[in-house]
Amino acid sequence: MRALEFAGLFFVLPSLIAWAGPRVPALPVLWAISLMCLFSLRRDPDFDRQRLRLWDAARLSQSLKSILAPFCAAAAVLFLALRHWAPGLLFDLPKRNPVQWCLTLCLYPVFSVLPQGLVYRTFFAHRYERTFGSPAALALASGIAFGYMHIVFRNAWAVGLSIPAGLLFAARYRQTRSLLVSSVEHALYGCLIFTIGMGAFFYHGPMPQFIRDMF
Repeated sequence: MRALEFAGLFFVLPSLIAWAGPRVPALPVLWAISLMCLFSLRRDPDFDRQRLRLWDAARLSQSLKSILAPFCAAAAVLFLALRHWAPGLLFDLPKRNPVQWCLTLCLYPVFSVLPQGLVYRTFFAHRYERTFGSPAALALASGIAFGYMHIVFRNAWAVGLSIPAGLLFAARYRQTRSLLVSSVEHALYGCLIFTIGMGAFFYHGPMPQFIRDMF
């Protein structure tokens, strides 16, 4: 039964939203699902509610070095790749609309990262731990599901970039059991994407013409 639930929630539903396009706003759907997951977790007597803590300075401090090393490497790779293949994208949003860029950096971690972390890591790890058997298989499934969710943006770049990111975030959650730590890491990469010039690939609507013209 949980296998069917897993398939429906993490693959069928995103596919339907992608098919519907902008007619179905993805963010309200994400929040509705995250609230359902939160309700389910809080009702489960076997769930450790400490995993929902949104502040754990000690654990975050311990993890910062291991978070920042791959983040800096990823930032360098993305910068060099864009400069080589699509220089017109570099820092597009900060240059074109700095107010929107600042608002995105402020609002994205709260309104997008947090519910995703709750659904794809905290809920996922607890709900499907027995379904997948081993911690490695669970983290792999979480990463793939997280990546596939980005099919709602209807472009291969969003899915392709999100799968390795999802594997990294799932591994981080497996290591720390902290929604805060995995969400901070997720927010860093998301803000990098919107800053460096790849935000349009993670936008739920028609891709701007100037980006389509570059590829």
